[in-house]
Amino acid sequence: MSKKKELIGLIIGFAGSIAGLLGILWINTNILGQLSVGGYMAVTIASRILLMLIPIVVMIVSKDKLSDYGFSKEKIWLQILLGILLGIASSLIFTLIPHLAGYGEYVQNGHRYNVLWAFIYEFVYFIIGVGLSEEFVFRGFIYEKLRRISNRDSIAVIVSSLMFGSIHLFGGNMLQMIITSFIGVTYCFLRLKIKHCTTLSLIILHGIYDAMITVWASVFMA
Repeated sequence: MSKKKELIGLIIGFAGSIAGLLGILWINTNILGQLSVGGYMAVTIASRILLMLIPIVVMIVSKDKLSDYGFSKEKIWLQILLGILLGIASSLIFTLIPHLAGYGEYVQNGHRYNVLWAFIYEFVYFIIGVGLSEEFVFRGFIYEKLRRISNRDSIAVIVSSLMFGSIHLFGGNMLQMIITSFIGVTYCFLRLKIKHCTTLSLIILHGIYDAMITVWASVFMA
């Protein structure tokens, strides 16, 4: 496929993700408050498909494969294990240490729980919902389109990470955008430099890291 078509696909896919994100925010504002606990949990997870919907359509039209976006059938158990270990390690470094140093307010998401099922939901939501949708779109679809257009991994790493950071302006602030851009760069390098660290690994890493933010906040800031 020509670079022009790849660029068009990238623009459509990213614009579709922005539209999907706005749809998620609308659901969060107008729908979730009217649901039961079970309905709330189901809808928050299911709504994340909106972020991926247009990129998936572009992927199908472009005849791309999941393997093009960093997925692999080789040693799936090792991919999963790497995701778990990297998720725990990143949580210890970037969340636990700040809490221990007295800076927990800067690494918390406002969630506090004291029942087991709520923590289980956090892990399910952040891995299957947030991790899957964001890693597929940014470290999979967008990264690969940028790599094909530029023929350089470095450009794909930087630009995809900046685009990843930019979507967090909708529900956050400039500081959060900078932090998430840095996280995006880190995730890209992990996939590039660690053997068998795939997009699946990053989905698990991303989900565990995000869910552990709630765990540490509930422990230290309850």
